[in-house]
Amino acid sequence: METAPCCSRLIWTAHSWPAPPEDRLRLYRLINTHPDIRLVYVTGRGLESVLPLLSDPTLPVPDYVICDVGATIVEGATQQAVQPLQAAIDARWSGEQAVASALEGFVGLERQDVPQERRCSYFCTSAAITPALTHTVRSLGCDLLYSAGRYLDILPSGVNKGSTLRALVEHLGIDENEVLVAGDTLNDPSMFEQGFKGVCVGQSEKGLLKATQGRAHVLHASRRGCGGILEAIEHFGLLDTSGIPPHHSPAHESGKSDLLIVYHRLPYEEIIEKGQIKRRRPSSPNGIIPTLLSFFDGGCTGTWVAWSIRAPRMDFEDYTQFDGDRHPNLTVSRIPMSKQEVDVFYKSFSKEAFWPLLHTFWERAHFREDHWQIFLRVNRAFAERIARDAAHGATVWLHDYNLWMIPAALREQRNDLKIAFFHHTYFPSADVFNVVPWCRAIVGSLLQCDYIGFHIPRQVENFVDVVRGAMPVRVLEESSAAPRFLTYGCAVGLDRYATCIEAGHRIVRLGAHPVGLDVQRVKTTLEREDVRQRMQQLRSSLAGTRMLLSVERLDYTKGTLEKLQAFERMLEAHSGLIGKVTLLTICVPAAREMTVYRQLQTQIEQAVGRINGRWSRVGWTPVQFFFRSLPFEELVAYYAMADLTWITPLRDGLNLVAKEFGAVQGLTNGRGVLVLSEFAGAAAELKGAVLTNPHDIEDLAQACYHALNIGQAEARARLRQLFEIVCHYDNRRWAEEFLGAINASSPPAVATMRKVS
Repeated sequence: METAPCCSRLIWTAHSWPAPPEDRLRLYRLINTHPDIRLVYVTGRGLESVLPLLSDPTLPVPDYVICDVGATIVEGATQQAVQPLQAAIDARWSGEQAVASALEGFVGLERQDVPQERRCSYFCTSAAITPALTHTVRSLGCDLLYSAGRYLDILPSGVNKGSTLRALVEHLGIDENEVLVAGDTLNDPSMFEQGFKGVCVGQSEKGLLKATQGRAHVLHASRRGCGGILEAIEHFGLLDTSGIPPHHSPAHESGKSDLLIVYHRLPYEEIIEKGQIKRRRPSSPNGIIPTLLSFFDGGCTGTWVAWSIRAPRMDFEDYTQFDGDRHPNLTVSRIPMSKQEVDVFYKSFSKEAFWPLLHTFWERAHFREDHWQIFLRVNRAFAERIARDAAHGATVWLHDYNLWMIPAALREQRNDLKIAFFHHTYFPSADVFNVVPWCRAIVGSLLQCDYIGFHIPRQVENFVDVVRGAMPVRVLEESSAAPRFLTYGCAVGLDRYATCIEAGHRIVRLGAHPVGLDVQRVKTTLEREDVRQRMQQLRSSLAGTRMLLSVERLDYTKGTLEKLQAFERMLEAHSGLIGKVTLLTICVPAAREMTVYRQLQTQIEQAVGRINGRWSRVGWTPVQFFFRSLPFEELVAYYAMADLTWITPLRDGLNLVAKEFGAVQGLTNGRGVLVLSEFAGAAAELKGAVLTNPHDIEDLAQACYHALNIGQAEARARLRQLFEIVCHYDNRRWAEEFLGAINASSPPAVATMRKVS
């Protein structure tokens, strides 16, 4: 056992009690600043029921857990049995089946359906505890423990909370005068009977107060839960609490921003020219950054929190402004990070561990504990900056999986904040997500949010199922997916989903909010003369040829290789298409450092070469492949001229390319058809698309061929339906609906956002 200059201490506390958040925060900080403390959770519940507490990253991790009314004792970090203490308890236990069988004939006993080991628990009245029952239990070598006029526990002889705690104290060699125990029910007297210092926290059961009345070493505190424990620590003089702010003082000074948008990247690109940092708008016109940045067009006030790589030998600015004409009230809060931290946090860990798993490619995921520690460190740095920048009661809007652990770290520092999280990527089912070694910690952190949003109902329900695997969940409200979303019409459809849950003693609201498109920006781009000229050039060069368009990043989740195979299959099956259709594929490269995609790039290039080598004719190439990023103006021209856009991700959170195509075609009175993977989140929203299964090459080919042969009337009807959805649910409506859901009790924040429109 580690020793410290002062005596080692053993403090027991519980975290299920109601208590003011400032008391909880103060106690947790006290524990964290005294590494010599041995913290033990003691509870009547079974270990399975305690695991949610151990998954809550806002709580101190206990050194030991005593549960099952003293019948189970494990290490807090590993949940492994503490030996030889557990073996001694096991030796006294007659076995669950022996006890349960012996008590079957007794009237008035109702077995509790709760997790338990080395004990049998029942509901009953005092009348059920007859001499015959007592004799039977004693003959099995067991004890009876009856509490609160309802609960009966059959335990190994001589085993209870107090006896197991006493055994642990002696096992660790701790001075009993340095032990503090706390309780609030008649299940707890055995701890106070051991002679330890104790506290009955505020609003304890009258029976416990009566049982401990007059004991000099037991304090009857006035404050509840953690506040009562703090009161006892001060009363008995166990610790110096002078360095911990009093319970009525704020733990952190407030900043000035009422709305903070938090994303891992800056809202602009930084380049170094001649030793100076230059800032420019993002090169990509759509995606998360432009969508979020558009909220601040027109004067909306707020702060954008993101990382920035600290350049050597250059001064670092914590706060900057950007594009003062368009965003005069946007402050950018920059968190300094080294290039190595960014490479590990994002390019290595996030993309090699979480990205494949979120998209259900768990066999590709690589988890490293050292990378996880860097991930935690980065998230803590974000939380500290947010805590410094946020005004009292501010709304903090976190974006995407890279920032999973911020809510836990932030809630610990600023309990006054409204924390919301939007998950831009797909969120998988429980059997996939639980592969993550740190899944319980991630879930515990997300549950510190007030509101969590996903693109579609299926992703909401997947999250709820993951939470169910970590702790008890009660659905307080649910909503119908229809008519906003497809129900049984695609792979990601769902009829109903939870919109409010109670989990881990917290109430968390949930919602489905597909990200919208900046349709006005698309319209403005179409009005440009250079774009009109490019459209005319394409119209001339494609004369007599129908264009199939594919636009995606280089990623195994996007289904590019499968699409090429399906195109080849379609040419084999329908020779009349030879010379008449061209697949124009735009594949945006990944960052150079991300070597995970190199093999895929080679496979794609080989497939393009094979198809073109097999089918090309003079004046006609079946696949035109662009392995580079194209300006949005160029993409708009391609969208306008495409007869069909083929979007086939194997799994995708949403997919904005599908919406871009629908917007361009609708604004130009086109009749192009969208063929969309039913595994893209957008499939549940974009009615009018032809859905296909990208995991089935035959279905991919057949859906594409069917779409090519749709009549003009049906094509226009489908496009009209698609265009109406894209226009109505644009990015501004998405922002207003999401922030309105977060701030339902805070009208000023909602009013501020409405300046956007």
